[in-house]
Amino acid sequence: MKAITTEGMGYKDHIDNLRNLVNKALSDLVPERRPAELYEPVGYALEGQGKRLRPILVLLSGEIFGVRPEDILPGALAVEVFHTFTLVHDDIMDRSAERRGRPTVHTKWDEGTAILCGDYLMALSYELLSRLPIAELNVLFRRYHTMVTRLCEGQALDKAFETREDVSVEEYLNMIDAKTGALLELSLELGAYAGGAPQEQRHTLQEIGRYLGRAFQIQDDLLDIAAEDKRWGKPIGGDLVAGKKTYILLRAIERATAGDRSWLSRIVKGEMEFGEVEETRRRIEQLGILDEARNAVKEHTHFARERLNRLPQGPAVGALNYLIDRLSERIH
Repeated sequence: MKAITTEGMGYKDHIDNLRNLVNKALSDLVPERRPAELYEPVGYALEGQGKRLRPILVLLSGEIFGVRPEDILPGALAVEVFHTFTLVHDDIMDRSAERRGRPTVHTKWDEGTAILCGDYLMALSYELLSRLPIAELNVLFRRYHTMVTRLCEGQALDKAFETREDVSVEEYLNMIDAKTGALLELSLELGAYAGGAPQEQRHTLQEIGRYLGRAFQIQDDLLDIAAEDKRWGKPIGGDLVAGKKTYILLRAIERATAGDRSWLSRIVKGEMEFGEVEETRRRIEQLGILDEARNAVKEHTHFARERLNRLPQGPAVGALNYLIDRLSERIH
């Protein structure tokens, strides 16, 4: 694997190499097996061209503590397979027809097949985790299950918010910490476990994952209404039309008065249509919420990068710093 340098392009090359390593390993996970009714949708779900953020975090975290990517690869695959499982089931719950520009599993096949596909992926993630040569594997499994619990709690809150009209921004951020942050925290911790890092440094990685999760989700909320790149792969304003409580919507409601509040309340009640998204964006932008969201992404990214200084310094920390910086600027 190409060594990383102190230059930004070197970090990019290394991260691309790690992504290619993960993609190749994922493609080898599900060979041609029967019944095709199970393994074809599983293979389809895994081949979606995601950013592979979570497995890359595992590999970089491992490198910080002297672990070669090849030695911790099963753990990186475990978190990506688990993440894919959550997406398959999320798409069913949200009735999403597309993800990353492709039909979702339940759309291409059916809901029963998608549920079974997700079940298999969930089990596979645990099996992959068991392949890690870690002395404290039983401790890691308990930590992994805690992550699963938190993520499910976050998803439950996200669904509950859809029928509530009084969700606060603080509640929303706490939901993000569970639904999005929990797996990012675990991904960073996994490399530390493999490298025998002390608890204090594992805690630092947890904090980085939490702030990274907030920045990542708020950026997602921002892109839902402001994305211009076709690679976004979702209809603009889809969350608004679905009546989902996002950082953007909740902050806009807090700040709005009179006509704007009346307009935004229709989103909360699920009365928004795609033809009204542009007008909604205009109103939210006039309230200053889009700029506020961009600043919130920068703030949480800063908190994450600040904590990198507490870790053993070296090329891997530099690459992680580069990756976090790029995520805060993503356009799809």
